Amino acid sequence: MPGLELIEIYVFVLAGFVGFFTITRVPALLHTPLMSATNAISAISLVGSLVMAGADRGALPTVLGFIAVTSATINVVGGFIITDRMLKMFKRADRGGPRK
Repeated sequence: MPGLELIEIYVFVLAGFVGFFTITRVPALLHTPLMSATNAISAISLVGSLVMAGADRGALPTVLGFIAVTSATINVVGGFIITDRMLKMFKRADRGGPRK
């Protein structure tokens, strides 16, 4: 295995550990803003995976690009659904009725 590929795998694994430990230490109060930032990052990865899937560089990159598009789309949609549910928790139950 050439040196550059080994470094890339090392950086990928290290980023996974750093991301995991960062997310697990976030207080509950910050989850909604964090989800918004995560949705933005997922949208960026969705654009990159669309470029890779349509680049016509062979069968394997196209299949991997399709898997990346599917995964990123599920992540973005799920993130928006969860963010919407969390924001509904902060809305008042009575909006226009008379106060008691």
